[in-house]
Order: sequence, then structure tokens, then C-alpha cells
Amino acid sequence: MPKVWSIALCMGLLRLFSGFIEITAGIMMIYFHNIETALKINALLALIGPLMMIIVTSLGLIGIAGNVSLEKMLLILCGVVLIFFAINKL
Repeated sequence: MPKVWSIALCMGLLRLFSGFIEITAGIMMIYFHNIETALKINALLALIGPLMMIIVTSLGLIGIAGNVSLEKMLLILCGVVLIFFAINKL
């Protein structure tokens, strides 16, 4: 399997795993029927979401590093930084 396909496979599997975590958290919130517990679970999800985004984006950048110019890589990096900047300002 070529390198590009293996990176794309890892990216997809990580996103599926992230979705499984989200679904499991939703089921746990329903199961516990407690607002405080639901808020704790939601707080954990707030940590997992950005971490998954960073990991998946990093894998994608590693996969295209040889095919993209330095200027485009810097633009992508600036875009990711702006996303996190906007999230923290909300």
C-alpha cells in the first residue's frame, strides 16, 4: 500500500475512533441522567476534539509535505492557528 493511502487510512480511522468516542459519550450522558456528570463528560470531549484535529491535520501535512511548496504549507499552518485562535476567542 502506498504511503499516501496508509496516511489517509490512519486519518480516516482516527476520525472514526473520534466519532465512536462522541457517540459513547452521548450514550453515557443519557445513561447517567445527571447534568453534572453530563457536563464532566462534555468537558472531556472538549479536550479530545481539538487533540484529534491536531493529530489528523499533522498526519495530513506529513502526507503532503513532499508535494506542497513551503508557502502553501505556511498558509495551511496559518489556517490551523486561526481556527484555534477563533475557538479560544468565543
